[in-house]
Amino acid sequence: MTDSRPLRVLREELESTGIPGIASFTRERVERVMAVSVALAFGALGAQAFFAALGAQDVREGWELALMLVVFVPFVVMEVTFFSGRFTLFGGRFFVVAYTASLAVWPWATAGSETAITYQPWIYFLVTVATVASVIVFPRPVHVAITVLLPFAYGLVRMIELRFVADAWIAVSLDTSFSLILGSVLMMLAWTFRTASSTIDERRLRAVSSYAQAAAVNATERERVAVAALMHDSVLAALLAAERAETPRERDLAVSMAREALTRLANTDRDVGEGSDAPVPAEAIVADIRRTIDDARCPAELVVDLDPDTPEVPGRVARALALATAQAISNAVEHAAGAGLTVRVSGSAEPGRVAIVVADSGPGFDIDEVPADRLGIRASILARVSAFGGSAEVVSSKDGTRVTMTWRAVRP
Repeated sequence: MTDSRPLRVLREELESTGIPGIASFTRERVERVMAVSVALAFGALGAQAFFAALGAQDVREGWELALMLVVFVPFVVMEVTFFSGRFTLFGGRFFVVAYTASLAVWPWATAGSETAITYQPWIYFLVTVATVASVIVFPRPVHVAITVLLPFAYGLVRMIELRFVADAWIAVSLDTSFSLILGSVLMMLAWTFRTASSTIDERRLRAVSSYAQAAAVNATERERVAVAALMHDSVLAALLAAERAETPRERDLAVSMAREALTRLANTDRDVGEGSDAPVPAEAIVADIRRTIDDARCPAELVVDLDPDTPEVPGRVARALALATAQAISNAVEHAAGAGLTVRVSGSAEPGRVAIVVADSGPGFDIDEVPADRLGIRASILARVSAFGGSAEVVSSKDGTRVTMTWRAVRP
């Protein structure tokens, strides 16, 4: 089942159910991993730049401390926020803005200095730091612009420092190209990780939404089947008891059954189950079936063939089997007058199973021609047995009808 609703709608619906962040589970973790990873690399480059700044040959007196404070204080703030995962956007943007400002005043800070063409000023070591940080903390148009323009900005201020001498073009161009290529490669890697994580989140979001829809449909169908079975079993049984009541005691019993049916209908939204899962012996199913035969007051033969090591049956399953058997017996009495009615209960240890067969020798019927509003077979037998993972089969012909219901134990 596919879901064509927009992602925004799916996200809002799922988060309203108490699952916040389901649509960005992978993306958030990828962003966290990238922040920590680049923070580790930043630490090495920052240390290199810091020690280079301590012995800088090109910064004029009075500018050293100011530039170091402007650059390295935001750098430390960024490192702390990236490692902690708190205020990451603030820390990264603080450093990028501060570094860009220091790069802008660099020509004044180095005015009149004399350095070798091959000399790399300490601010160069932080170009890649600033471009990669922008990828983490700025939207795509902004960080693309920073990744492309910042290396060229460094090249420009370096050429200003060297007074645009012809011999400096090659060395500065190499430094600029290296920063541009490295920043672009790291930016593309970040895009790849983000695209992959967003795709995973989108597919997870749609899968969870589809599952939630399927679960809701399944719950609705189970409730419908349970209510239909309740209506058919309790209400119809009360009506049949009232119709057949001949003595005051039987009339009182019919009234009691009607009250129970009404009570169950009133509490359907809270009590659509059929017992607990506490295991019960297979003999308990036989006892329920025997009471059903006695209540039906029909000449039915009960054949029991239970292996002594037949596994115990979950209480909910036992109750469902007993109710489905009662419905099959009721159908045989109502439609076949109980002719040749036989109920066989068998159980085995290997494989662990319990099987119930209700057979009669009535005229039979065509299952495909049963009206959709007749729920005796569909809801009270087939759906009820299927609800706990069992199997049920109804075979009918002119020689009679045979209903087979089977439960198989699940081995650990």
